[in-house]
Amino acid sequence: MKILWLTNIPLPEASELMNRKSLPFGGWLVNMSKYLANTENIELSITFPFNSFSNINVLEGEKITYYTFPEMKNNDGGNCFLEEIIERVHPDLVHIFGTEYAHTLSMANICDVKKIKVLISIQGLVSIYSQHYMANLPKKIQNNFTFRDFLKQDNLVQQQRKFEQRGILEISALNKVKHVLGRTTWDRACSLQVNPKIHYHHCNETLREDFYNSVWDINQIEEHSIFISQGSYPIKGLHYMLEAMPIILKKFPKSKLYIGGISNHYNLTAKLKISSYGKYINHLIRKNELLDKVFFTGSLNEKEMCERYLKSNVFVCPSSIENSPNSLGEAMILGVPCVASYVGGVSDLLNDKVEGFLYQSDAPYMLAHYVCELFADTNLALKFSRNAREHALRTHDRNINLDEIIKIYIKIFELE
Repeated sequence: MKILWLTNIPLPEASELMNRKSLPFGGWLVNMSKYLANTENIELSITFPFNSFSNINVLEGEKITYYTFPEMKNNDGGNCFLEEIIERVHPDLVHIFGTEYAHTLSMANICDVKKIKVLISIQGLVSIYSQHYMANLPKKIQNNFTFRDFLKQDNLVQQQRKFEQRGILEISALNKVKHVLGRTTWDRACSLQVNPKIHYHHCNETLREDFYNSVWDINQIEEHSIFISQGSYPIKGLHYMLEAMPIILKKFPKSKLYIGGISNHYNLTAKLKISSYGKYINHLIRKNELLDKVFFTGSLNEKEMCERYLKSNVFVCPSSIENSPNSLGEAMILGVPCVASYVGGVSDLLNDKVEGFLYQSDAPYMLAHYVCELFADTNLALKFSRNAREHALRTHDRNINLDEIIKIYIKIFELE
């Protein structure tokens, strides 16, 4: 069976073939692509947008052929580059990862005309995410412009509008196809509300390799340290975490917060590039006297991210909306005690008060309470660690997920 994946970013092997640094995103695609490429009777090709080339560029990997195409700015109902790639590959099935970009709808349109089977994987749903984008930020902050925002015409209101605009493409794409792939009650409910006729298939995600090979050890941690994996825009809820910190510090004054994905904003160059949200984060850090309590790690590769989890006393996922955050899955499979907001599909990953704590997303005082509970009770932290890891090992089982995706491909291929 010939399978063509359409992804939003290059996978590490493709980046290496282009002499580019691998991106620290899309980790769940890496292992699954390797396993599929090594599966008998599966021929896998992967295409992705890449603007450094003005035409299609073909990259021959060890077992996967990659096709780049120039990024689409607007949907035109089709795309000559994607059509050419389809003609070259002659896929039996096209698997699209992500719903909201113009190339998703273009590929769905092309496959519809050519009668090629299509499966869209739901990552997040921006048409829904846009409704949660501001995460209770003050109106003044929402409407503010920094120098960077003015140059890019990209303040928070404009960012939310982009989500809404991409949500229109997303809804069109979901109404164009017959099959979607999801993994939570949330994405099933939302996709079927958009298109009640759609065939919903369930398959969990496979995580990055390093996270299967390590286990959290309470004797090796930095005591009273908290880790959140990213915080560059409001949905990720960093401002909630910073509002919770003063409450935590009253009980545990040596607590520290580590934030992945972004660097600090205190040098002059960074200040010129700072967004309205970044400026507000700096305001909260100063207001709550957290300058010596908050540490930005910058972008971390797979190994560095794994090490950061393992050093942490508690992992927090404070988002205003998520489908099934891989950061939470990574923390759970390592056994890091977790506190997460009860949003989207999170409750399908973590059972409240059995494997960790879930709390109301706009209640940072409850976030603080649950972090303190874990700091204060080693036995509880160890119990959650064991239970979460056991659950995550089932959810992210590589062999089960590989078998399931192949079964789904065959089922769709055999359908008239």
